[in-house]
Amino acid sequence: MTDNQKTFLETCRDLYMGGLQADILPFWLEHGLDREHGGVYTCLDRDGRLMDGTKSVWFQGRFGFVMSRAYRTAGGRKEWLDAAKSALEFIERHCIDADGHMFFSVTADGRPVQKRRYVFSECFAAMAMAEYSAASGDAGYAEKAVSMFRNILRMLSTPGFLPPKTYIPSQAHSITMMLINVAMVVKEVSSDPVLDARIDRSIDALARYFMHPEFRTILETVGPGGEFIDTCDGRVINPGHCMETGWFILDVARSRGWDRSLVDMAATVIDWAWDWGWDKEYGGMINFRDCRNFPPQDYSQDMKFWWPQCETIIASLYAYLATGDGKYLEMHRRAHEYAYAHFPDAGHGEWFGYLHRDGTVAQPAKGNLFKGPFHIPRMMMQAHALCSEILEMNNADKK
Repeated sequence: MTDNQKTFLETCRDLYMGGLQADILPFWLEHGLDREHGGVYTCLDRDGRLMDGTKSVWFQGRFGFVMSRAYRTAGGRKEWLDAAKSALEFIERHCIDADGHMFFSVTADGRPVQKRRYVFSECFAAMAMAEYSAASGDAGYAEKAVSMFRNILRMLSTPGFLPPKTYIPSQAHSITMMLINVAMVVKEVSSDPVLDARIDRSIDALARYFMHPEFRTILETVGPGGEFIDTCDGRVINPGHCMETGWFILDVARSRGWDRSLVDMAATVIDWAWDWGWDKEYGGMINFRDCRNFPPQDYSQDMKFWWPQCETIIASLYAYLATGDGKYLEMHRRAHEYAYAHFPDAGHGEWFGYLHRDGTVAQPAKGNLFKGPFHIPRMMMQAHALCSEILEMNNADKK
């Protein structure tokens, strides 16, 4: 590592932690935390004003996870742990239906608004319960996290419980990779064998079904046996999801002594995601591509959303830590500089979420049912830790 690279990583390390502690978490504690009903609001305008009291159930879990992890790794402020507990208690009081399937959105005081066919509400709740257990020492929440994880697997494996997305038989990349991350978080507080079994199953499915070398990508939707579905939906590449998948696999590789086959698999996924996702004209990670280079169907296909930039920052640092290949430091530099040049809002704090392809702001709200306190603070914590570790290794190598 050169002196310039070392200085840059030191600057990044400090920027990530400083932004977390002084900007992102204070914004959501001031404007999002519901001190009357519990939990968190996310439908906030640019300056934090509440636009809609409808609560995203995803974000009750995401907020609980982030605040618990921040308490454990970024300063230990009691208000952070209290905020996490508020979100968890709101989940347990209001967000789980009688059949065990959680809602997607509820009113401010917890009455059901919408229920969807997905199990992501459950995934984020399990992560929050596990992280809160690790932060607080409450073993009861570790047990709840495992129970929630088992409930996720039950719902996914029970025929007819979750309505199919289409009548064309298929399987989805998103839940396959997500369960790796959920299981890895829960594994921090539990040794239940169901966790490693699910991790192995997801990794096998990614390699066997979703990775398509003929297109040099992971596809978002494939047939039951990994068959290529030659439709607009079947050709979708989501570079942000691919970056997440890459670093989720590296998480597993690391836990298994830097398993070389998993490191190689993750590096391949990250390389492919960069090649498809990085906008060579304007910079930044693009939303969607078509593996045959047809125009993608999604209206936001060429926009720059906040979260793929965050996942690219994490994945590139993790890939450098795992491989030592300098191309990943360069990938990180470009992703970091683009994100910090375009997304932070100097006027009102936090980050914009939605940019046009050229980097201009498409709409300035700080949150909705899908954007809130998750990808940005998670990135800041993960990237701070990775920068710190890389720098420590560099210093040790020079001694």
